Amino acid sequence: MSGCPARYDEALGYWVVDDPGLARAVLLDPETFRPDNAVLAHTPLSVKALRVLSAVGFALPPTLANNAGASHRPIRAAVARFFSPARVAAVEPLARELNTTRVAATSARLAAGEEVDLVQSIAAEPPALVVLHLLGLEDVDVPSLKAWSLDSLELFWGTPDADRQLELAHTAAEFYAWLRTRTTAARRTSGTDLFGVLVDLGLSDEEICATAYFLLIAGQETTTQLISTAFHRSLGHRIDPSETVEDVLRNASSVPTWRRITATATTLGDVQLPPSSPLLLTLTANNGPADQAFGLGLHRCLGATLARLETRVALECAQDVLTRVRLTEDPPMIDLLSFRAPKRLLVVTDGNTGDNWRH
Repeated sequence: MSGCPARYDEALGYWVVDDPGLARAVLLDPETFRPDNAVLAHTPLSVKALRVLSAVGFALPPTLANNAGASHRPIRAAVARFFSPARVAAVEPLARELNTTRVAATSARLAAGEEVDLVQSIAAEPPALVVLHLLGLEDVDVPSLKAWSLDSLELFWGTPDADRQLELAHTAAEFYAWLRTRTTAARRTSGTDLFGVLVDLGLSDEEICATAYFLLIAGQETTTQLISTAFHRSLGHRIDPSETVEDVLRNASSVPTWRRITATATTLGDVQLPPSSPLLLTLTANNGPADQAFGLGLHRCLGATLARLETRVALECAQDVLTRVRLTEDPPMIDLLSFRAPKRLLVVTDGNTGDNWRH
């Protein structure tokens, strides 16, 4: 929106920055535009929800996405080693195997005349299994991790009513209690997995749990959502997988916005912002570069290369299925402050039944 560098949205409670150049400038200036609010609950937590979280010692001290202090660099460096270019490249065969197996099973179900959800049947689990492999984590219940992740995203970026928020708080507490169990085990036995590395870094239990909490969510659920969007946009026609990935990142990323807050009074364009002004930066669908979907600077997504690889591989493996199916409904959406993607993609083999919802 030219001429409107920042507009205050009363309903959201944020100064919205749509211009990609200004969003870039904000992301590259973490001293003026701090990340302190990056993982705060968009809907303030109720007393009842806080009590549930407090019972398991739930805490989110500054670690990665919400950290602009001195501890950010060593934590980020420790985690980044798990996502080195060599390690990410080496995991492609695993990603391809996981997708190929699920695509074959999906094809068989479609051939038998079944209605299939492409999100659950193909997109959901491979990113989780891949990131757990990279982080050296074994004995993780993937369906539980997926459920914990979706509920935590809704708790922190959604607008749940009081009853739903309390339900989500119980799920988040369950996830956090599991993280504490893994942290305790890592302190007893040294290891080279994520928890062992964070223990060796000298972090507190709360810092380890906070790092792992959002890393295990962002490291796989946002990729599942990116793949789901790419599938949706590819239905019914042949595509170039690499080009489709970049197009989705530019126009419909699974993380369309991100938050910052002003450290002091400052000017953005010609708009005067007081201290502690919350900003909502538009990262995608604003004619900006595809790469900006992953953020920039000190807090750029550590899994950007991995997400691109996994989405490309999923599209390559599923392309034959995607060209011969049609939706049986207009897909319901995950529609949170900073996360958006199809919740499900119910399809049948093209020509089976019902109206064609593909678009």
